[in-house]
Formats: sequence, structure tokens, C-alpha cells
Amino acid sequence: QVQLVESGGGLVQAGESLRLSCEASRTISGVTGMGWYRQAPGNQRELVAAITVSGETRYADSVNGRCTISRDARKTAVYLQMNSLKPDDTAVYYCFVRRFGNNSWGQGTQVTVSS
Repeated sequence: QVQLVESGGGLVQAGESLRLSCEASRTISGVTGMGWYRQAPGNQRELVAAITVSGETRYADSVNGRCTISRDARKTAVYLQMNSLKPDDTAVYYCFVRRFGNNSWGQGTQVTVSS
């Protein structure tokens, strides 16, 4: 079982930046994609950003232009640089790794943006 360890969340003011990191407990093979979801209280989990092994990226409309996803295939790690944060970005952020059609999830990291 692969464990994903997330870090980088916290409390920031609107307009500030955060960089989330997610690293697998061991380098794994067969990964086809990695990314981040988020879930705010009372809301469904939603995709924030994803990246394939070929480097193709996609973003939610709500973060497009403010966030950049990147990965380090050598370490099976994925990162999310978030700029110009807004109170609406407040949520628990979960990373995932997709492998053989299934997702493995991190434990989540809280991001809170105050106005």
C-alpha cells in the first residue's frame, strides 16, 4: 500500500501564496496521473488540478491562472503552487496518484484563507 504524505497547508490572508507538496512513501511504477482535489465544508470534493505522466495539465476554472501543478516522477511527488489565494479556496486539499485505473489518496492538508 502506497502512502502519500502531504504538506504545505496553513492559514494565509487573501492574496498570499502557498505551495502544497505530496510525496509517496516510496517510488512507484505504473503511475498515469497525479493531482489535487479539495473539499470545503458542505461541498463535494472537486478536482483542482491534475497532471499526466506526459506532463499534460488541467485545472478547475476557479483556479486557472492562479495555480500551477508540477511533478517529480523520480520521487512520485506532486506539487501545487497556489497564488492570489481567495477565501473561496479554503478547503481540505487531497492529493492523489492514479495507477492501474485506481486512485490512492493522501490524508489531506487544510488550507484556510482569511479575508
